Amino acid sequence: MKSKKLSILSIMIGIVLLLTACGGDKASIAIGPAASETNSASRLLLEAYGIEDGDYKAYQEGFGDAADQVQDGNIDILIGVLGLPAGSIESLHNSTGDVVMLELSDEAIDYIEENSAYRRHTIPADTYEFLDKDIETVTAYAVLMANTNTISEEQGYELAKAMVEHSNEITHAQGKQMTLENALNGSEGLPIHPGAAKYYKEQGLEFDNPIAELDLTDEKSELVLGTGSSGGTYYPLGGEMAIVFNNHIDSVNVTNQETGASLENLAGIRDGNIDLGMTVHVPALDAINGEGQFKDNQVKNAAFIGHIYPEAAQIVTRESTGIKSLDDLKK
Repeated sequence: MKSKKLSILSIMIGIVLLLTACGGDKASIAIGPAASETNSASRLLLEAYGIEDGDYKAYQEGFGDAADQVQDGNIDILIGVLGLPAGSIESLHNSTGDVVMLELSDEAIDYIEENSAYRRHTIPADTYEFLDKDIETVTAYAVLMANTNTISEEQGYELAKAMVEHSNEITHAQGKQMTLENALNGSEGLPIHPGAAKYYKEQGLEFDNPIAELDLTDEKSELVLGTGSSGGTYYPLGGEMAIVFNNHIDSVNVTNQETGASLENLAGIRDGNIDLGMTVHVPALDAINGEGQFKDNQVKNAAFIGHIYPEAAQIVTRESTGIKSLDDLKK
């Protein structure tokens, strides 16, 4: 009986070792929280290389937690759709001293451009001290969207105005991107809130976007601003934006709220839980058109207020992984 127990135990141990061996060579990749644009973008980037879900171990933590796991050696690759430079990436390099940024091939960029609203972008070598060359990737834009059921024309006007004329009060590095010159970046294809449209026309900007119709069923003065996770850019930047709004718009009091970022914010606007939402413009287009992850849940009550900052896809690993390209993950 004892020998049979040992035999069964040996078989079980063998099975465990076999399963470990079969999956042990898969790279672990942080692809972003399930309700984030980073998650969608990560899957598209990997798809451009022919890398499918089962080809790697997916981690869907927030960016801050994922960066800690990379630092500890538990995650091989970290993908983020972030502003430049990303403080979290700088912190990771300061802690490890061996961060490597992977670039996208021309073929991968062509595939991404054909299948999304992301466009080619070059990260200059002087963006991070660990870069020794420019990095080719893709970018989108972070924008502010408003709930057309709760944000009046006057409020929309004041929100757009504050973003442009008082962005110098924001200490976050991305605050400098909120300028009149950049104000309409990321708005292509999106309806513009009538208040924001009025402000931009007064400033001499030209655009042909549709003007959103308001249905103020619940106009409010207490507004919720959906941001992102505490480890990312949206949350701290959104907190400073809320302060600017509160200091310069008498008719509102804006409270920033930690969320799962883009997708959750757009859904929150649709469902009436959020009045203002920070989002990448790519899922905003999907939400308005009822495509992608919003195929059966179109967002009809969201409108563009203004551009926040450009967000570049940034793929980082450590020298110790030996990974030099996403091509290395293909078997």
